[in-house]
Amino acid sequence: MRIYLSRPDITEKEVEAVCAVLRSPNLSLGPKLTEFERDFANYIGRKRAVGVNSGTSGLFLCMLALGIGPGDEVITTPFTFIASATSIMMAGAKPVFVDIDPVSLNINPAKIESQITPNTKAILPVEVFGNPAGIDKVCEIAQKHNLLVIEDSCEALSSELDGKKVGTFGTMSVFAFYPNKQITTGEGGMILTDDDRLADMCVSLRNQGRGKSGGWLDHERLGYNFRISDINCALGIVQLSRIDEIQAKRKQVAKWYQEILADDERLIIPTEPDGFDVNWFVFVVRLADGFTQKQRNIILKQMKNEGIQVSNYFSPVHLQPFMAEKFGYSEGDFPIAESVAGRTIALPFYNNLSIDKVEIVCRTLKEILDKNLPSP
Repeated sequence: MRIYLSRPDITEKEVEAVCAVLRSPNLSLGPKLTEFERDFANYIGRKRAVGVNSGTSGLFLCMLALGIGPGDEVITTPFTFIASATSIMMAGAKPVFVDIDPVSLNINPAKIESQITPNTKAILPVEVFGNPAGIDKVCEIAQKHNLLVIEDSCEALSSELDGKKVGTFGTMSVFAFYPNKQITTGEGGMILTDDDRLADMCVSLRNQGRGKSGGWLDHERLGYNFRISDINCALGIVQLSRIDEIQAKRKQVAKWYQEILADDERLIIPTEPDGFDVNWFVFVVRLADGFTQKQRNIILKQMKNEGIQVSNYFSPVHLQPFMAEKFGYSEGDFPIAESVAGRTIALPFYNNLSIDKVEIVCRTLKEILDKNLPSP
């Protein structure tokens, strides 16, 4: 590939921090874990943060800490990464999907209440691609019906809605640090809450069920090895300290795309509405209404043939084969999510993507569109 879809932004500061841990005797459950959790909680503005080895683990532990299990239902979106739904299933509960808003691509709050049943325990909204639209309305519905909110903020670090940071809306929230995220620890995640009881439970569950005062071989409950190492945390501490720089870089790349592609009626370009501060996770354009998944797939293939790495983002969760088989979903169940998913094109997007490469991506995309798609 000439231009990759994503690349991490690692400086010598991160390298030095990781090497310092490697030279120390504390590779896990050491001072860097405590420091990263403290720094992250302070940055988001919540009382407690619990580091784990992935966002998926974090979502799963939220389910367990909140007592969600067999017989319970959790409302979520079918337009997301698979872990939003499988974390519910891992706890033995059932994901109940609600179609998305066609503009924000987040779960549509107006459609949630019709899906609430006596078995509904929680709502798991996702700030898709970093966009927090609708999270406030989801929380209002949850409060009205006495439901928990598990905020999947894995794609939205440092985004804000009306000055309120993503990750502060839910009963609990989760962030993720895979290499294509806003900051990375290689692999890793973070659980946020203001409830000490929930945080303490997650600390125990991530560490084989050990208690606060027990020894290494004393286990108070069924737990898991979901720990994040001090090596990962050292990387995360430096990355988080650079978050303003990182956000500025990502906003600039997004602005270049928005300016260059704005006049192409064949594309729908993501924008940042008034009152929003969006720190984009990925930059996903989509073909305009009326175009098809088959046409989109041709665009993806030809872009890759030109050495530009692009992708669809996302595939509908409910149509994943094991989901459809288990719950009986089929095409047409969530038409907006399906229509959007069939037209998405994730463009190369990362901190240090240059204007020259953005121009190459846009020029190549327009040439391929001219070759394959008539104007609507």
